[in-house]
Amino acid sequence: MPATTRTTPRTTPPLPAAAPRRRSSGPLPTTRSRRRYVAVVVTLAVLALALAAGLVAWDNPMPAGSDGFWRIAQLRLKNVLVMAIVAFCQAIATVSFQTVTNNRIITPSIMGFESLYVAVQTAAVYFLGAAGIVALTGLPQFVLQIGLMVGLAVALYGWLLSGKHGNLHVMLLIGIVIGGGLGSVSTFMQRLLTPSEFDVLTARLFGSVTKADASYLPVAVPLVLVAGGLLWARARRLNVLALGKDATTSLGLSHRGELVKVLLLVAVLMAVSTALVGPMTFFGFLVATLAYQFADTHDHRHVFPVAVLVGFVVLAGAYFVMNHVFYAQGVVSIIIELVGGTVFLVVILRKGRL
Repeated sequence: MPATTRTTPRTTPPLPAAAPRRRSSGPLPTTRSRRRYVAVVVTLAVLALALAAGLVAWDNPMPAGSDGFWRIAQLRLKNVLVMAIVAFCQAIATVSFQTVTNNRIITPSIMGFESLYVAVQTAAVYFLGAAGIVALTGLPQFVLQIGLMVGLAVALYGWLLSGKHGNLHVMLLIGIVIGGGLGSVSTFMQRLLTPSEFDVLTARLFGSVTKADASYLPVAVPLVLVAGGLLWARARRLNVLALGKDATTSLGLSHRGELVKVLLLVAVLMAVSTALVGPMTFFGFLVATLAYQFADTHDHRHVFPVAVLVGFVVLAGAYFVMNHVFYAQGVVSIIIELVGGTVFLVVILRKGRL
């Protein structure tokens, strides 16, 4: 009989086990989300620096490096600094305000800051004529406008958030009513102006960084740094406030006390921004909405940097395109409001509710 050969079955080596995806319980739980966040921040920072350099140096009529070149660059640098201040104010204030109100739709403008600004400007022209605009120009007048806006906010907060029946939603409704009333008074006075006075006033009521005087910056910058820095330092507390009143109280924080502090700091930021450049109703909403989309997290320590960078890129990009491509500087705020209003309508239609 022929000898039979025994064959051993071929065994395939086991495949190496796939490395488990590392996750954490932080605001950016995966390595991919952390890399995405870093990429977003770096991209926005590069865009912000490029736009700032373009606004300062692009289309400068003087030879590069000459004294005339640097004088023009210094004048333009003031506008870039104002854009950074406005972007910082609107971004930090809107994100914080939406957190404490637990609503991603409303903005701090709902409290009547811009309506008060319009009423003050209109009343000055109504009582003093076209010279009223000049009367409102200067550092004391700038400080007075900030004081009026913050005073209105403090009066509302002290009246409606103190006592046994303090209610945030009632405060918001009262703010809307006051804003509407101031708007109606402003409209009435505007109808009684002469055509020339109305033209002067209309130009003043458009938000524009060119309206900011360099003498305002020594007051505006410290106020913005202090108020914005305090809100930034309270980022962890804002994370707790976003959970609601019951969760905030159970975690050992005074919900009403934290609410008043945040709203007061928001009022300072919005007052400085509005008094510096004028009304920008939908700019803060646009910035906050894009910031949450790009950051992809609810942690304010990560949302704040993205919001500030987005605000500066949007504002500086709009000015660069309008100034150097279409040569239409005066319509920048109109375009920003149009885009912001469109995004507002899209968000409302997608969510189906306020």
